[in-house]
Amino acid sequence: MKTVLVENAVGTVLAHDLTQIIPGEFKGSRFQKGHVVEESDIPVLLSMGKKHLFVLELGADDVHEDDAARRIAAATAGANIDLLPKGEGKVELRAACDGLLKIDVDKLEALIEDDEVMFAAIHENVMVRKGEQLAGTRVIPLFVKEAVVRRAESVGPFVEVKPLRPLKVGLVTTGSEIYHHLIEDKFGDILRRKFEALGSTVFEQLFADDDDQMIADCIGSLQARGADLIAVTGGMSVDPDDRTPAGIRRAGVQIETYGAPILPGAMFLLGYLGEIPVVGLPGCVMYHKVSVFDLIVPRLLAGERVTRKAVKKLGHGGLCRNCQTCTYPNCGFGKG
Repeated sequence: MKTVLVENAVGTVLAHDLTQIIPGEFKGSRFQKGHVVEESDIPVLLSMGKKHLFVLELGADDVHEDDAARRIAAATAGANIDLLPKGEGKVELRAACDGLLKIDVDKLEALIEDDEVMFAAIHENVMVRKGEQLAGTRVIPLFVKEAVVRRAESVGPFVEVKPLRPLKVGLVTTGSEIYHHLIEDKFGDILRRKFEALGSTVFEQLFADDDDQMIADCIGSLQARGADLIAVTGGMSVDPDDRTPAGIRRAGVQIETYGAPILPGAMFLLGYLGEIPVVGLPGCVMYHKVSVFDLIVPRLLAGERVTRKAVKKLGHGGLCRNCQTCTYPNCGFGKG
């Protein structure tokens, strides 16, 4: 620090907060530590009884916390991210649209390896709304060297929001009891509502007996009619009468995984018929408000090719606690 006359302080940086007192009106911090003194500040400082100021001596490569945070936030923001400076060296990253949040965690961890840089985010792979805060960043000191900021910028963008694509969804409902009209199908209406809530439409629902070839034919028919995603319900257990997994294979679907480390949703199946995702949905999707559907399907609608490895990673956090009041996605379900 050094001492300067107020009249000579323009362009210097305050080393501490300065309190202003206006009897009966105001008492508090008028200028904060790190403030760069401007010409218009001089009359105010003199009215506060300041003749001299303690200011910081800075090098040519020192970057103020506000500028550093803005640059780091801009460098880390990918598609559909808005930046909101909050003062005191903080910048928030907010969703510019509704969609699925994606974060490259390896890049985030590389960024915060530097102890002078702070970055905090919510978990990825959750649906977010436009305007929602997703992350925040700042630097720890009041000033950092230019090299620190450049290292942070070199990490590159790693936070983005992917809008969900409005897909044509084909639905195959299996089960002899439904096919022969012994019971009423209720799964179809539930899935229509779930997909509509995500911006997609079930354009056709076909019914099949517990027969491999009939199930395969239904899948093939939906493929021929331009389905972007095919969902198959019923018959997903290990009961010998449950033929859905075999029917899906017979249709030529390449199975990515049959079984998921998720409760509810252990009997989930994921495969691909060329580029078309095919999901086998167990009965829990009908009975539970939140299930494997909510962890996997939004990622498919966002254009992600979900892999077996990605599904297996959900084992850590894959247990829904069935809370009396559901707060998903503001809970640990699906978050490793």
